[in-house]
Amino acid sequence: MAVVVPAQAHGLAAQAGAVPGWTWDPAITVPLAIVPAVYIAGWRRIAARARGGAALLRRRGSWFAFGWLVLVLALVSPLHDGGERSFTLHMIEHELLMLVAAPALVIAGPLPALLWAWPGAVRRAAGRSPGTRALVAVAHRLRSPVPATLVQAAVLWTWHAPALFDLALADPGWHAAQHLAFIASALWFWATVLPRHGPSAGAGKDALAGLCLFATSVVSGMLGALMALSDSPWYAGYARIGMAPLGLDPVQDQQVAGLIMWVPGGVVHAAAALFVVGRLLSAHRGEAAHAR
Repeated sequence: MAVVVPAQAHGLAAQAGAVPGWTWDPAITVPLAIVPAVYIAGWRRIAARARGGAALLRRRGSWFAFGWLVLVLALVSPLHDGGERSFTLHMIEHELLMLVAAPALVIAGPLPALLWAWPGAVRRAAGRSPGTRALVAVAHRLRSPVPATLVQAAVLWTWHAPALFDLALADPGWHAAQHLAFIASALWFWATVLPRHGPSAGAGKDALAGLCLFATSVVSGMLGALMALSDSPWYAGYARIGMAPLGLDPVQDQQVAGLIMWVPGGVVHAAAALFVVGRLLSAHRGEAAHAR
């Protein structure tokens, strides 16, 4: 099994014929180990004190585990190393981060468990802190799906600009920044468009969330279509490699990557939009039936 040294893998764009290996970069593996350990500690505390809602707690734990495992698959498995020499594999990695891991973690609602992992005195002190109250106020103002949608679209298009993407391929620090930008913007986006547990947040917000999901499917689909329909490679880092591990030349590799962003990416956002709209229609039918 090949073990990847990140600086070498990025600096040399990896040898095209080498077998992709696992990425044991401590900057990636340490956070991936610490966060679930903290979550499990908090989850157990909540489970020991909860008198009801055990089924919901288990579901949230399952969603967190699923989202975390997808993060591991995307960032540690040979998929990550392969993505440094194949745009198709790199696109699969990004889609897993933004379309699978991010919404799963949002559905899990991990914040209570992460907070309950700390001793009671620490939690109470944090709750009384002016900084915490300021953060809560900022978070409340950022719950609108419109700015989240705009920021995620800007992040997606900016980081796929050839200059920045080639920089991420060549430098591990910029590559980490790219992934952080994708994950953070996706978490913010999904947190604003996915329905909260319990009653609807309101018809207006559900309708706006549906529109933002449809808009995102168009925005990401346009970028994917441009890649898929292009007859020349956009990224010098991949063009220099020649044949990708999948046996594709740089143009074919980019076209397949574009199709992955265009079709599956658009389908996920469109399906989520239909779910939100369906929830809105169900609420309207329920209100109409109650009025009768």
